[in-house]
Amino acid sequence: MKKKIQASTDLAPVSVVMVSSGDMENSDIITIAWTGTINSEPPMVSVSVRRSRYSYELIEKTGEFVINLVTPELLEVCDKCGVVSGRTVDKFREFKLHKQGCSFVKAPAIEESPVSLECRVKEKVSLNTHVMFLAEIVGVTAKEEWLQSGKLVIPDGGLISYVQNRYLATGKTLGSYGFTAKRKN
Repeated sequence: MKKKIQASTDLAPVSVVMVSSGDMENSDIITIAWTGTINSEPPMVSVSVRRSRYSYELIEKTGEFVINLVTPELLEVCDKCGVVSGRTVDKFREFKLHKQGCSFVKAPAIEESPVSLECRVKEKVSLNTHVMFLAEIVGVTAKEEWLQSGKLVIPDGGLISYVQNRYLATGKTLGSYGFTAKRKN
């Protein structure tokens, strides 16, 4: 039997990503778990950022950012990017990450990330604790080993998710869209 508890942000798991912003000279990386897909055509995502964060200032100023997916190999640096401020630390230099130029936005991608989504802000929603940026994905880069016939195929266990202040590796494939409809009765 279910019991009532206090309302909270327990939608889980959610993707944990590193969002890079600014430009090739003045940039920052913020770790965010409050992100998600919001539209198919055009492809759009949302990221929610506290107004007090340095990355908020950069996204507000430029209207652009890059979502960089996080693998188990990037987890330690991802966590470090979430606990220090870009106002005082150059996270690319401090954590030995490399900036990768993008085709459609001025913000740098993180070269070590297997997939980077170049995003341009279309709308903002001001909330009590965060501002949600609704953005169109205008470009995507992916490492070749994550592509099959030119399409992105994320490997099982390839990404990190976030659940109640814990990082978890994604699991194994249990089915694919429409698999129940494809079954023969």
